[in-house]
Amino acid sequence: QLQLVESGGGLVQAGGSLRLSCGASGHALDKVAMGWFRQAPGKEREFVAAISWSDSIARHSDSVRGRFTISRDNAANTVYLQMNSLKPDDTAVYYCAASYGMLAGSTPVQGWEYDYWGQGTQVTVSS
Repeated sequence: QLQLVESGGGLVQAGGSLRLSCGASGHALDKVAMGWFRQAPGKEREFVAAISWSDSIARHSDSVRGRFTISRDNAANTVYLQMNSLKPDDTAVYYCAASYGMLAGSTPVQGWEYDYWGQGTQVTVSS
């Protein structure tokens, strides 16, 4: 069974950067679409970014486009989220997720499209 573990969260000042990692074990990620979601206190979980298993096609939400970048290293079985120009509104628990069975090039954006989830990592951006 696939297991996902996020790391790299922490406390950063507004304008700073963090790089989140999502390491997978139990199954190779080479045919698995991956995504990042976040959930702030009192808010619903929201889509942040997704990357297809073929050609690493990326999709980012409007709120992070131009600041965040999702990438993957299948050889390392790891997915990354580079976060630049962080804002206090980016404060949330960030989760990575894996989606099986997607067509080539697909970048799923709905939580129900994902089969496995990590435990999350806290990102706090101070003003």
